[in-house]
Amino acid sequence: MDALSDLLAPHSETIGKIAGTITTLQFLSGIALLNDIRKKGSSDIYPIGPFLGGIVLTVLSLKLGQIMGDQPMINVNVIGFAINSIFLVGFYYYASSESKSKIWIKIGYAALFLMACIAYANFEDPKQIEFRLGMLITSILVWLVGSPLLNLPDIIKKKSTEGMPFPIIFAGQLVATAWTLYAVSIRNHVMVYQNLFLWVLGGIQLVMFVIYPSTPAKKPAAKSEKKKEK
Repeated sequence: MDALSDLLAPHSETIGKIAGTITTLQFLSGIALLNDIRKKGSSDIYPIGPFLGGIVLTVLSLKLGQIMGDQPMINVNVIGFAINSIFLVGFYYYASSESKSKIWIKIGYAALFLMACIAYANFEDPKQIEFRLGMLITSILVWLVGSPLLNLPDIIKKKSTEGMPFPIIFAGQLVATAWTLYAVSIRNHVMVYQNLFLWVLGGIQLVMFVIYPSTPAKKPAAKSEKKKEK
């Protein structure tokens, strides 16, 4: 990896800008989901995870960027936080009165979690927290990115990838690739392993699209009726 790092190091700033641009575009993928919510007039049947999880990730990644002194990472997560906050407001706007109370509870849990993480990061040794916070972010990302794989047995059974969000998965793969290259260029092993793992998870999902179509699986033809006895 040292040879590749030497090759990419002079271009690390450019690679960081490209990675940030791709990540910003990925953040905007939530527009499609928000548009579906708008058409239905309600967000009750949709999970809040993509938006609230996005806020949690961007806040933690912003803190990690500050600890590392990584400006491209800081810039992209400031934008990501703003975008996900707008999406969350839209999600809340279309929620029913009953669901709004549940949303506030989830926001409260997320806020407490973030305050605990940031307080810990402020008091922990910077050398230790960089690795530990990186692993925490990786764990959350793995949960968000890998969650579609929970439906893998059902996909194989139906022989169809219907319902899997190909644009979001493909965009995530591009993001993981870009940040892996950036991490190699700045010799940050935590970021390299983090994004390589996400790349593998995304790759498994993309392979499913190659093997199985995204159209609904055809039902087996009904057996022909037996001829009536004469």
